[in-house]
Amino acid sequence: MKYFSIILFLLTLIHALSSCEVPTKNVKKHPNILIAIADDQSYPHTGIYGFAEIQTPGFDYVAKNGVLFHNAFVAAPQCSPSRAAILTGKNIWELEEAGTHASNFPKKFKVFTEVLEQQGYFTGYTGKPWGPGNWKISGRKQNPAGKAFNRYQLADPPTKGIRPTDYIQNFKDFYSQKEQGSPFVFWYGGHEPHRVYEYQSGVKAEKNIEEVQVPEFLPDNEVVRNDLLDYILEIEYFDHHLHQMIKFLKEEGELDNTFIVVTADNGMPFPYAKANVQEFGTHVPLVISIPKGLKGKKVDDPVGLIDLAPTFLEFVGSPHAMITTGKSLMPVLTQEKHPNHRQYVLTGRERHTHARPENLGYPARAIRTKEFLYVHHFKPDRWPQGDPVPQNPKNDQSNKAKGFKSLYPGYHDVDPSPSKEVVMASENSTFFELAFAKRPQEQLYDIQKDPYCTRNIAMLTEYQETLAQLKQQLLNDLKAQGDPRVSDNPIFDSYPRYSTMRNFRGFNDRGQYNPAFAQ
Repeated sequence: MKYFSIILFLLTLIHALSSCEVPTKNVKKHPNILIAIADDQSYPHTGIYGFAEIQTPGFDYVAKNGVLFHNAFVAAPQCSPSRAAILTGKNIWELEEAGTHASNFPKKFKVFTEVLEQQGYFTGYTGKPWGPGNWKISGRKQNPAGKAFNRYQLADPPTKGIRPTDYIQNFKDFYSQKEQGSPFVFWYGGHEPHRVYEYQSGVKAEKNIEEVQVPEFLPDNEVVRNDLLDYILEIEYFDHHLHQMIKFLKEEGELDNTFIVVTADNGMPFPYAKANVQEFGTHVPLVISIPKGLKGKKVDDPVGLIDLAPTFLEFVGSPHAMITTGKSLMPVLTQEKHPNHRQYVLTGRERHTHARPENLGYPARAIRTKEFLYVHHFKPDRWPQGDPVPQNPKNDQSNKAKGFKSLYPGYHDVDPSPSKEVVMASENSTFFELAFAKRPQEQLYDIQKDPYCTRNIAMLTEYQETLAQLKQQLLNDLKAQGDPRVSDNPIFDSYPRYSTMRNFRGFNDRGQYNPAFAQ
């Protein structure tokens, strides 16, 4: 009986101790990571940057509670290579097939999501992850962005152009499935403001067409202003879901323990923007807030989105878990007066759509400092935005019957849009030349004087020293990083395309390597 009483006492004591609450301050919570990536949004198109007729409370909240970057650049002005660069922390010329648009993503290239997943992070995405392209063919078990959470869809999206994906509800679904107390990495990939847009949806939302700021490379008329308003409306829709995610994190007590980054994969889907290494194709918004980090800081240093992967890894205490070309932003995020982050960033592009015979791309590389942008075209004989194609109704019908997308009107690296139609109708204008004409091998822009890159100063005597220095720095870095283009290796033109093909002459086999350019 005595022993029974002792056992009963011990059991009661154990139960009492186990039911006691441990003070929260003694529990170290692993930090979460929320990554919000808009699809096709240029700098400075958010409210806090001062762009007219746009309200972005989500983006602005992160900026006020973190760090606002004024010179952030993607690695490529196209979706899938840019996203591959973000995930790996490498430039596109280091990523083989993943460095071109709509190809595949070799498994040998490690991504930060899988590294963090191995360390106990719950990973997932909603909306657009890495893509377009074929990630399965390389043997990956899931999209490089994580597991898909796209179950919830809206019955009635606000406009015909907005995708029905219910991003906030999918985020809540993701959060409900993780183990209590475990950290997460969530990729919110908005499909907005990618085209198509419902024309005049901005005006219908009572936005002021007179207040729109039209870039210098686009004609200032009613059609273009409407197109820009419709673009702005979709940015606000992307931001609305971001703002809801921030509110949800606050309700769950997770906001103060979450690293938040908001940016875009490339620039706006207008002529002379997306698919161009000029400013409005590569210069994107960026804000970052971290737990117990600086608030309200503004940074003018050039930074690349390839810097995000090493930043995440250092943030969670695993800085050497991946080899990256990017450079951690943690000193920028934690020190009021940080060391100079970078003097310049590199960007580049290869093939975008199937826009030329033989499925050829348009290889360009660029170096961007605070003051200048130098662009080097490796194949200046090619059309930068795809070949022009004359209208031929008979051939057009034949192409469609064979399952090919129409060739007309050409210049297919520029998304179809009202603005594209306006520029194409002004064939003898500066707007047309900037968007579609062949380009010299070298271009140089003084960004401080010419932020829209409308005046190439590469031939001016007073800029020859600057041009020579930037060119040498660019080519030295490309050579050191193993860019095949520097040694005139055409292997990028051999990589398969898994998206729609057109009936251009020569090689047009979907999902196949072009043997003429394989090395």
